[in-house]
Amino acid sequence: MATYNLALILKNCLNENEFLLVKQTPPPKFFDEEYDSFVDTDLWDLPSTKLNLLDGELEPGIAIEGMESLLPKINFRKYDIQSAINRVLEQVRIEAVDKGDWKFLKLVEEPEFGPGLPAHTIYVTGLTGGNESLPELCKWMHIQSCLNWLLDVKPSSDRVGPLAVIGVINDAVQYAEPKVHTTLKHQEYPPGVTLVPMKSRTQKPFHTTNVIIFAPQSVSTECGDYKFVASGDALIVDPGCLADFHGELLKIVSALPRKLIVFVTHHHRDHVDGLSIIQKCNPDATLLAHENTMHRIGKEDWPLGYTPVSGGEDLCIGGQRLKVIFAPGHTDGHMALLHISTHSLIVGDHCVGQGSAILDVASGGNMTDYFQSTYKFIELAPNALIPMHGRVNLWPKHMLCAYLKNRRSRETAILKAIENGAKTLIDIVASVYCDVDRRAWIAAASNVRLHVDHLAQQNKLPKEFSTQKFQTTCGLHFLVRWTLAYLAGGFLSNYKQNMSKLLIAGAVAGFAATYSVKYKFNCK
Repeated sequence: MATYNLALILKNCLNENEFLLVKQTPPPKFFDEEYDSFVDTDLWDLPSTKLNLLDGELEPGIAIEGMESLLPKINFRKYDIQSAINRVLEQVRIEAVDKGDWKFLKLVEEPEFGPGLPAHTIYVTGLTGGNESLPELCKWMHIQSCLNWLLDVKPSSDRVGPLAVIGVINDAVQYAEPKVHTTLKHQEYPPGVTLVPMKSRTQKPFHTTNVIIFAPQSVSTECGDYKFVASGDALIVDPGCLADFHGELLKIVSALPRKLIVFVTHHHRDHVDGLSIIQKCNPDATLLAHENTMHRIGKEDWPLGYTPVSGGEDLCIGGQRLKVIFAPGHTDGHMALLHISTHSLIVGDHCVGQGSAILDVASGGNMTDYFQSTYKFIELAPNALIPMHGRVNLWPKHMLCAYLKNRRSRETAILKAIENGAKTLIDIVASVYCDVDRRAWIAAASNVRLHVDHLAQQNKLPKEFSTQKFQTTCGLHFLVRWTLAYLAGGFLSNYKQNMSKLLIAGAVAGFAATYSVKYKFNCK
């Protein structure tokens, strides 16, 4: 199942090389001066709208040449296409569209980024009068102007969204060979940055990890005279797919140039499970990682040497420059990667496509570091945030500020729970995450522990609160009480459960101890 959107490529009849872009509406403000002071630049994209289902089937009132070719994949007669076109035309205030010039261009199926349904897009072209007075939120653009915005990013410059890139621009830039050899659905946005979501051992609500690939087919002069920690003809980031997908990963790697760079943002299994496949397929590949990350990657994953990075280094991939960013917080070896020409930022697990990230207390996760890394990302002012789970985020500063706001809100709630008498980890988690599925409490506990550490560093904890006693409640004590709460439907205070439940609780607690740090879940 999927949802469907309609995107219109409205061409100017006075100059058919021009098409219409619409300024996109930014997310709502926070109404907090600190966060609202960070503003993303304007984003322009094709006019689009969601396609609504009809009660039955109906031929579109507007004739669209070529729509019948959709029938093997989607019965377009079940969707109200005419109303969708009318909504878009009202949005851009254009009436003069020759009804005989509507043509179906293509259907683009979105990869399964998760956690929701993929959103597929039907692209339809139309020809306008070209002499209409456009509202301020619209402008005529041509492909080269869009490419200049996309590939030669200037500070505070406007941006072009994925519908225009995937629907128009990528098709106009022809390549002799596909950039990525795979049968899996994938997405190239920003240009040159290909995301292939692959099933992985990640945690709900996600099911995939975005394996990211750079494989420039035309050599750029962008690298200049920089000193590079590594140079190659292609780059692959976080190959963390399940064994069932190692065949697809093998096809991808086999088709990439031999001079391959592999970059891992951190050591979690859903980011490194495919390393052994790359090493076997291309023993000459160079692995880049922080030393804290490599200490946690097994020899069975990568038995060869590696190049350590600590932040600030530059990579040259096919003539394109990328900068390594040290971004601790999620783990103590967590890294990010900035693609210079598109100014897009690969953020690892610092951010996820939906919800908030979990910090790994067992691998050096640190709340102070997390806040500092978030501000570092804001200062970089990227054009797009590319997480390893979920869709590309088009409003980076807003997303990062939302993360800051969420973490501070949680920290305030944790402090309030402590001031109200909570002294153990389970008591704090139960108070702060009372509206969250109890299955997520183990993951939440990792963040709570780090928030308590952060409060202690700021000398904000009440004097009567003992951090030493608190630490003693973070192991088996928490796991047993969480298990009892889960089995008893949240009855936290009564320890006198019947013997069968206690036996089950012990078994579940023992199992949970093995996986006591779950580092991603939707607890926003």
